[in-house]
Parts: sequence; structure tokens; C-alpha cells
Amino acid sequence: MSIPRIVACLSLLAVPLLAISQTPPTSYTITENTGTPGGTSVIDRSGSKALVIYNLPAQGSTPASRTYSLKDLGSGTDYSWNPDDKNVPCSVGTFSGDWGDPFAATSDVTDSIRKGELKPAGTDTVAGIAAQIYAGSTPDASEKVWLDAKDGLVLRLEAGAPGAAMQRWVDITKVSFAAPDPNLFILPAACAGQKPPPTAKQVIADETGDNPDNYVSAFYGPGSKDSCNVVLRVVKAKTMTPLMPIQVAIDTQYDQNDPNPPHYNFGVADSGKETFSGGHLHEITTGIHDGTVSLGTVPPYFTMVVNAIHPGHSGGPGLIYRQCFAPTTVLLFIYRNFGQPDESVDALWVKSGKYAAPPAH
Repeated sequence: MSIPRIVACLSLLAVPLLAISQTPPTSYTITENTGTPGGTSVIDRSGSKALVIYNLPAQGSTPASRTYSLKDLGSGTDYSWNPDDKNVPCSVGTFSGDWGDPFAATSDVTDSIRKGELKPAGTDTVAGIAAQIYAGSTPDASEKVWLDAKDGLVLRLEAGAPGAAMQRWVDITKVSFAAPDPNLFILPAACAGQKPPPTAKQVIADETGDNPDNYVSAFYGPGSKDSCNVVLRVVKAKTMTPLMPIQVAIDTQYDQNDPNPPHYNFGVADSGKETFSGGHLHEITTGIHDGTVSLGTVPPYFTMVVNAIHPGHSGGPGLIYRQCFAPTTVLLFIYRNFGQPDESVDALWVKSGKYAAPPAH
């Protein structure tokens, strides 16, 4: 659960903060209205297991439905199924970060109270629980929070622009801190044998045969503020052997904020060799040796095309975010299942370990 960033706009005089337990409970059943009219979610949690039941009302010709989502908070695994539709198989995935914990909003709200951004505005009873109301307003934003000061649960939260109707972001209707029935956390038969996809770390470990903590994805920003020289290595997954021949094209003047982004053009020969044009994209034609090429000093982000030349294949542009871990940092461009129909690529910055040093030539 997340609360609107509108809280950050509030600025009022500091007020004392109520004493709230620093450790939120991990055993509860909490029912909340969702953003869909008539929709609810019920969260049963017992330690590292949480079952979230989403209930949607009938809408026109669409019947009411339920979706169950059983989350293992330790492994980040999520099994989902519809108990009313035997034709819909169980699906499994992974997650990280906020999984919908009703207590996720507590730290943001209490921090705003501590800073004086929210002030006491009375008391109320919500879902049978005594609540302290806090409110705050500036020319840009207004907010009102109903807080269970005993357990630290945000029972209700409304926010909006001053003078406009407040939108309800949190609306808890029922709370129990009794231990849920253990049978709720048993997977149904439809989920038997289902395995979650590998995590990002597991993928990196499989690609490199190395500790995944030695690497950072190059596809996610922001780019580092510090600068470094970059050495690109193009390799096969698992064996980490260099690929040749390769082509590398780069556009270091690409601007994400340009309302008229460049249009790149590519030509591909039967051999798989490409031609590049458009924007400031240009091919690096010298210094390529044994799947390795120096990119020099690059900006915080840039467009790059890597093409391991072979028939029936071509490389496409990707946005790379710079990460510097040494004066000269290695960027790995990894081909998975090279030459196969399911060929794919990954790009990793090397933080440390056996591939951190550029190859000597």
C-alpha cells in the first residue's frame, strides 16, 4: 500500500508524536475497500505468509469474482488463482518491495506528524477502533488521516487539491489481530507443481556462473553521477567466452527529454551485418578485439546497439545507464542461447569479482 506523495507538500508547525509501536504486527486479518466501487480486499497474514483475497462485484453482464493471492514474503513468491473458475490455472510469479501491507503507510504518516506536516484534528472511531485524526493543508495540497495510535495502523486516508473533493486512498473497514486459520495458507491442488520464474539474481548467476552481487543491470537508471571509462565485453552466457565478429554502435547525445527523439534506421545483410543511421548513432569501427571494445567516457545514459554478426540475426537499440565502480568499469553484453530461436541479451555492469578487470590485450 502506498500513500500519495501529496504528504511531502505539507508544511505545518511541529507537534508531539503519539507513542506508536516501532514493530508492526505480523498476524492479522484486515479488510479494506478498494478503488473499484464495491470492491474489497481481505488480507490474512501469519508471519512470512500473507493471503490477499480480492473481491469484485458484478458489473453489467460480468459476474462477481474472487482472486486469491498467496504471498511468501520471505522468498518473494506469489501464487494466484480464482477458486470459482476451475478452468483458470494457478499462476506463479515473484515480487519485491511493497506487496500491499496495510502497515506500509504508517511510517510515511508518522514521519509527517513528527515533522509537523500533519496536526491533531480530533478523534473518531473507524472499524470499531479509536482513531486520532491528523490533517494538514498548504496552497498545493490537503490531507486527512485517521490513525490507530495503539497499533500504528492508518485506518483511513483522504487527500486532494485544496478546494477540490478529497479522494480516499485508504479505507479499512474491519480489523482483527487474532491469528488467522493456518489452513488459509495451504496452496490448492491447482498450484501443485507450479514453479516461480527465476529471480533477477538467479538469472544473473545462471548467465555468469558467478555471484550475482558482483553485477548491476545496465537497463535501469538513474545513471551514476561519477564518471569512468567503459570497456564493453560481448560474451556468451554461461561460458562467458567472447563473441566475434561483432558490431557496436553508440549515440552518446541521446536526450530523454527531447520532444522529438531521433529515429534510427537499420539495414541488415544476409550475413547479419548491419548499417546504422539516424540521430547521432555511429558505429565504432576500430579497437574491437576478441569481443572487447573501449567505449571511452560515456554520459549518464546513452543508446547502444550490439550486433554479434550471424545470419538471420540483427541487433536493436537499447538505453544503457552508466554505473561506475572503478576508473575503468567493465560492461558485459551477454547473449543467452546464442544462435537459437530463443536468443536474447542482457547487459550488466561489473562491480567486483573475476570479470571486473578489463582483459589485457
